[in-house]
Amino acid sequence: MKKLFAFAVFLILLQCNPTSSDYRECSTLRMAKVRCKAADGINCTETNNSTFKRDIPCKWTNGYSFETAMLLSIFLGMFGADRFYLGYPAIGLLKFCTLGFMFLGQLVDIILIATQVVGPADGSYYVIPYYGAGIEVIRNNNWTYKLPQNDWY
Repeated sequence: MKKLFAFAVFLILLQCNPTSSDYRECSTLRMAKVRCKAADGINCTETNNSTFKRDIPCKWTNGYSFETAMLLSIFLGMFGADRFYLGYPAIGLLKFCTLGFMFLGQLVDIILIATQVVGPADGSYYVIPYYGAGIEVIRNNNWTYKLPQNDWY
């Protein structure tokens, strides 16, 4: 029975949040429990029916809108409104006092927010009101390194 279940095609019954275009129960751990359905004629041993719950990765959002951040950066970035909105008050105050680092910091922030390099300070993703392709930023830190390969000399 378990081997048959392993080869079964399952369907994730999407439970999407209309505001963030992601799963409804996405947690801060960036995992969501979704209800799945096994192929016809297969019953799960845990639930005694053809549905089961599975953890899948998701993008946790805390309500920060990408459009709002971009508009604030373009029109009020010289006053630091974009950084205050995203939760960076120290940089926002610095931009306010220096008129956006003499407008150079405003230009840099427009680029950083547009490419989603700078996101909300709480580590969440932006709420982007459309379905489709998204950006996944890959960062390098002290915990990431290259593993030696067999063909290295």
